[in-house]
Amino acid sequence: MSPSPQLPTVTVVILNWNGRRWLEAFLPSVFASGYPALTVQVVDNGSTDDSVAWLRAAHPGAQVLELGHNHGFAQGNNLAIPHIHTPYAIFLNSDVEVSPGWIGPLVQAMEQHPALAAVQPKLLAFHQKTHFEYAGASGGWIDRFGYAFCRGRLFDELEEDHGQHDEPVDCLWASGACLMVRMEVVRKIGLFEGELFAHWEEIDFCWRAWNLGYRVGVVPASVVYHVGGGTLPQGNPRKTFLNVRNSLLCLWMHLPARRRPGVVFARLVLDGVWAVKALAERQPATLWAILKAHFAFYGMAAAWGRKRRALFGSQGPAAMPPAGYWPESVVWAYFIRKQKTFGDLTGSK
Repeated sequence: MSPSPQLPTVTVVILNWNGRRWLEAFLPSVFASGYPALTVQVVDNGSTDDSVAWLRAAHPGAQVLELGHNHGFAQGNNLAIPHIHTPYAIFLNSDVEVSPGWIGPLVQAMEQHPALAAVQPKLLAFHQKTHFEYAGASGGWIDRFGYAFCRGRLFDELEEDHGQHDEPVDCLWASGACLMVRMEVVRKIGLFEGELFAHWEEIDFCWRAWNLGYRVGVVPASVVYHVGGGTLPQGNPRKTFLNVRNSLLCLWMHLPARRRPGVVFARLVLDGVWAVKALAERQPATLWAILKAHFAFYGMAAAWGRKRRALFGSQGPAAMPPAGYWPESVVWAYFIRKQKTFGDLTGSK
């Protein structure tokens, strides 16, 4: 598409790994977005299927960056940064269908609020479009023990969307499935931490942005539909390993100093309870994934402590971000008090 002098230019970055089926299904919706100042860039993470050949033939208007091998979600997207020459970029999963006009509200929010480092749209489930989607719903939160949840999703409980979370608000983290970032901020504070490989990388980025004086938000006037689990489905041991290890590393990096030891210890204990449950239920792969994740965390903690001091000084972050933090336990609320929706949890509608 040719750039429009009236609108800020935007690059949509789609990371691909053996995902021709997703590109074939959903790339047409990106090109039909209706935003005139749009560049579409597909970053190929060393695919071994015919993704790239098909893409060049079917969508010659897309820019293609071939990385040669699989760098993971985090570093694969990072390698696109030198090739982005627009003030805003949207990092979009390949298994996302976008709706017409989805880009405009995101740009408008960023233009109106210069402190925003990142925003996400409302994410609904592709296979059940009346309900929120797991990976971001209507904005990401964290509880007192560092468990991530969303407006519209607690654990595996996905709310039906009837407009209850349509208010644009600040949140602690925005979903990496569809994440608009301000490139000026990215060049100052970095984007995704490559060592995370995949999972929690967007939480790390957004939390870093908050701790360095920026904001993060959700703009529900923009709507997209996410398949989810396209690469690693729920329950996959690799996914369990990455989620456990990466959540511990992010807590170690971003929690205020006075809260960090207690929260990380509590998470290790709670992971231990999960491991015992996996053992009782004869799920050795899950048990082993949790144990490997803990040992990986122990091995990386010192280096991440040095990164923390380099970013935030010897005292670390002073407080939790003012948005998207719930000072109670979502585990207790969900499993013991049987509070199954975000509204149940917070007392909102």
